[in-house]
Amino acid sequence: MPLRVEAPAAGDLGLLRALAEDLETLGYTVEGVAELLGPAAYNALSRDQVVPALVATARALDSDDGRARGLAVVVRFFLLGRAVRRDQLGAAFPRIGLGGLEALGLAELGGADDGGGVRAAVDLRPYAWDDAEAASGEVRLWVASDLAAHQRPGVLRKDHVLGIGHASTTLVQSTARRQVETALDLGTGCGIQTFHLLRHARKVVATDVSERALAFTRFNLLLNAHQLGIDPDRLEERVELRLGSLLEPVAGERFDLVVSNPPFVITPRAEDERAEDQFTYRDGGLPGDQLVAGLVQGLGDVLAEGGTAQLLGNWEVPEGVAWHERVRSWIPEGVGAWVVQRELIGPEQYAETWLQDASEQRDPEGYEGAYAAYLDDFASRGVAGIGFGMMWLRRPSAGQARLDRFEELTHPLEQPLGPHWQAAVERADWLAELGADGLGPVHLLVPDDVTEERHQRPGAEHPGVILLRQGAGFRRTALLSTEQAGFVSACDGDLSARQIAGALAALLGRDDEAFTGDLLRDVRELLADGFLMKP
Repeated sequence: MPLRVEAPAAGDLGLLRALAEDLETLGYTVEGVAELLGPAAYNALSRDQVVPALVATARALDSDDGRARGLAVVVRFFLLGRAVRRDQLGAAFPRIGLGGLEALGLAELGGADDGGGVRAAVDLRPYAWDDAEAASGEVRLWVASDLAAHQRPGVLRKDHVLGIGHASTTLVQSTARRQVETALDLGTGCGIQTFHLLRHARKVVATDVSERALAFTRFNLLLNAHQLGIDPDRLEERVELRLGSLLEPVAGERFDLVVSNPPFVITPRAEDERAEDQFTYRDGGLPGDQLVAGLVQGLGDVLAEGGTAQLLGNWEVPEGVAWHERVRSWIPEGVGAWVVQRELIGPEQYAETWLQDASEQRDPEGYEGAYAAYLDDFASRGVAGIGFGMMWLRRPSAGQARLDRFEELTHPLEQPLGPHWQAAVERADWLAELGADGLGPVHLLVPDDVTEERHQRPGAEHPGVILLRQGAGFRRTALLSTEQAGFVSACDGDLSARQIAGALAALLGRDDEAFTGDLLRDVRELLADGFLMKP
């Protein structure tokens, strides 16, 4: 779909190939940039602190290493947002040249303050992830997005196209990568979710309310066509780009997998506000958390049987109301849900986070009013806190469990989490198939990452606290009773669950069926959480 907006141009495939060849020759990769800058400067850049990288690249520009000089020019240009000389840029890009960069909308002449140099019009950065099926063991891309606050002065433009941020990578890492026929990337932004979906989905539909976002996605897909397995002359065979809000562009269709990092940020509404006054990458234009609520409620209409949706979201937590009660009320009929709340913050911290996100503190006069508007808005609905988390929805097919799990996990999780989450859902399906009383004949093992801790008061005969800890996946901790600890210690695969429970009952003088039934119910919970597993 041709888009005529202020964004990188993707119509000339020859120029895109030339750009890719130049970037490859320069070694403009994640590893190449990290090696050029050094660990300290590279880590500082990940925190949007550019000074150490400026110092490192200045040294490289003075070196005798021609490749290092060229890479330093590109890093200063695309990653640091600094003007570079025309001759430096031309030397770094011999195939595409300065004219080609300008034709693609990647470069623009600087003003008097730049000494006649050239500045980048976009952020273009290397990105990679491990993939055993790729020839090199990883997929290496270059991803274009709008320049961020640390690369340009002033408040961000309202139709800012976000790059690969923390929320994007959180969704990437938490998504289960099962093979599917059709996938939907709802709110594609610069296309990051679509890039990953193409590795395990035959066809992807990517939607966004922003024409500029779709233009950036198209540019990124065509620039990286070879790495993504796309025929650039037949892009629509693998990816469809559709303009529209939320589920409107796919009404009446169903998908095996939906992923979305929607514009979930809660923003105060004003009577005289216009759509063009909203930051489209984060603000859906609805009051409170209505956008996420409406999206979740509508997802049941686009999920195929057995289809799943994974998304991020914010939700308001009113005073005196449990967060999970509110979120559970959004789940549509016939759809199961597993929701993990990762943090809960107050209105003040929420306002500060998102005002700083758009660099609105650079407008002191507007900042005070905007901050107050946030507090008044939350107070009008009695909001005590704002939750952020990950959601897994599924329309179960025959034999699959109906998920109904809402938990708060604020500690660090193993990344990528997706394979562990998928395994946990499969365990839930297996337990549902077993039935309430089917665990007895099953033989169990303790996973290698699970360890036990025992704590007791000095001089005490027995431990007062027994804990199981996971070293992988969700990294949960379980508090065990003495009976449960005894059961887990016997799970080496030799005896069935009922045999172990029976032996414990005899040892403790508890030969009643109630003891065994209660213990096996506790064991089911340990299985569901991954503290035990099938051989």
